[in-house]
Formats: sequence, C-alpha cells, structure tokens
Amino acid sequence: MDHRQFIAGLSAKERADLTEKSDSKGLLALGLHLGGILIFGGMIAYGVPGWPLFMVLQGILIMFLFTLLHETIHRTAFKTVWINDWVAKLCGFLILLPSNWFRYFHFAHHRHTQDPDNDPELAGGKPESWRQYIVHVSGLPTWASEIRTLASNAMGGCRDGFVPSSGRKKVQREAIVSLALYCALALFSVAVRSDLLLYVWIIPCLLGQPFLRLYLLAEHGRCPFVANMLENSRTTATNVLVRRLAWNMPYHAEHHSYPAVPFFKLPILHKLIESHLASTSDGYRQFHRDYVSGFRGKETSHPNS
Repeated sequence: MDHRQFIAGLSAKERADLTEKSDSKGLLALGLHLGGILIFGGMIAYGVPGWPLFMVLQGILIMFLFTLLHETIHRTAFKTVWINDWVAKLCGFLILLPSNWFRYFHFAHHRHTQDPDNDPELAGGKPESWRQYIVHVSGLPTWASEIRTLASNAMGGCRDGFVPSSGRKKVQREAIVSLALYCALALFSVAVRSDLLLYVWIIPCLLGQPFLRLYLLAEHGRCPFVANMLENSRTTATNVLVRRLAWNMPYHAEHHSYPAVPFFKLPILHKLIESHLASTSDGYRQFHRDYVSGFRGKETSHPNS
C-alpha cells in the first residue's frame, strides 16, 4: 500500500476528524514553547548560577522553532490563517529563515520528496563520510547557505526554480525587511552598549543548531528514492518531551502522507497507519548509529569527502 491508497481508504468522517484544526491547542503549544524561551532567556540575562548551560537549552528551544515554522507554513498549527502566517514570520525571523521563501522551498520538497533531481532538500547532498557528517551537524553550512540566500533574495537575485516569478517580489521584500530589522537590532545593541541579544539569541542559536541538524537528518536520511511517502519519509520513536519540542514531527512519514493533518492529530494518524510504515527507527540514537555505520569503507571511495 502507498500513502495515496491509505488516504483513499479513510472514511469521510475519519478525514474530517483528522484534518480538524484548533486555535486553542495551537496557542497552548505555542505558549509553552515561547514560555520556555522567555524563562531561559531571563535566567541567562540575570546571570543565574549555571547560566552558560542554559544557553544550550535556550538554543535548542529557539532552533526547534523550525518545526513550528514548518507547521505554520502548512497553516495547520492554528485554525485561524493569520495566526499561522504571523507566527511563521516570527519563527522565520528568529532562525534566519524567512517564511515566504521557506514555504516555496518546503512545498517543492513535498511535491518531489526524495527525488534527487527536484527535491531542494537534496541539493546539498547528505553526509556520506565522518568528515561530512561532522561538518553537517555543526550547522555551519546551513548558516552560510541561509545568509547567502537572504542576501541574494534581498538584492533581487532569487533564481530558485521552486520560487515562481510571481512570488519573487514578495520574497525580496521579506528579505529586505528581515535584513533591516537585523541591522536595527544590531545598531540598537551597540547604541545602548548591550550584549543581551548575543547571549540570549545569537550564541544560543549557534549552540542549538547541531541538535536540530541531528534531528532533521532522521526525517529522510537513508530513506529510499521512491514516491511512496510511507517509504521515503521516516517515523522515529521518541519520548513525549522530544515530540512536544518538535511539534510531533517525529511522526514524519505520517505528516508527508497526509500534510493536512495538524500536529496534535498526528499521534492518531500514526495508530491508523503504523502497520504500513516502511522507514522507521527506534529512537534518534539508534538512527544515528545505523547512519554512521554506513560510512565504513566509504572514506576512500569519496576522495572529495
């Protein structure tokens, strides 16, 4: 069975129940996520004992706003469209990933999942050696790519095939506004001689990015290059804390199979679809053990690694 056959086999009531959105559930999850960022940010700002450790936790919370950005560009985090769009703008701004550009990027990924010629997530390749793996997990290539993309888009240089010509002005305006706001915050910090943003936002993001890279690699890493979403996307078993942090996106094959299902309904979808999943891992530790085991014997076969 592929994902289309599975969805077609659901009753109209099952589909309606699975795709029902909720502002209250979304706002509660948002409040918990942003509340954690504000709490850890306050502890760092006031220099409570052990505050450098809290920068790591702060960074994880901020960088995992990526999963909320992802949910909001699908407009499934909240029932109200404008709440999705404004939360997407906030999340994209905080992690250097403007929401309009990312929406085009991500929808192309959904249309062409694991298609080496058309899936933009595969453009940079997946790590196939220890050196590539370490560089990838560091997040440095990601930051460099996002900065280049933001600058290019601001100057009207967007040539990404997944961005339609009708959307390029919107992408450019968004990039210009983002850069202007970053510059304004930097100038304000210098003017008031404050390093607060450095310690509650910038350094934490650098520290948190590797955790996001480790998480995201499991979504499609080593999945087959086929069109069936039950095979080309991975569901990873994990604890409730990680699922809440990632807005239930460890149920990733479920999400790709039926993107209209909001985050809080994915556990229900999982129970319905579990027996049909072809790509699963018993935890992120197990996934990465399996992933790096594939490096053996490849170091010499990739001279550019």
